Amino acid sequence: MQFPTDYKYSKEHTWLQPVDNHLALIGITEFAQGELGEIVYVDLPKVGDKFKKEEVFGSVEAVKTTSDLFMPVGGEVIEVNSALKDNPALVNNESFTSGWMIKIKLLNYTEVDSLLTAEEYKTMVS
Repeated sequence: MQFPTDYKYSKEHTWLQPVDNHLALIGITEFAQGELGEIVYVDLPKVGDKFKKEEVFGSVEAVKTTSDLFMPVGGEVIEVNSALKDNPALVNNESFTSGWMIKIKLLNYTEVDSLLTAEEYKTMVS
């Protein structure tokens, strides 16, 4: 299982990859997608939607269950990974690269500091 060290992690199993001081990509961790199983549908927000930290921003549907997606930090959606509409399995196969879900403009960059490091997240799921 991968735990990229340049990413931050939430206790709700989302990851955040800072792009710069104002932008970040968000997706779910390998641990989360492994627990869910084969993902068959991803419901994501619209560009322009704003969410507070820990708010539900969408959901993923697997063969056996549906799970809400929680924002690791507050942000405004500036891009949605449209490739997931036709190929939701990218979340299973490439969760840290092509399987990203949304790109956000951070509302409060200091919230990133409250997220877990790769080592802390690895310890939490072990």
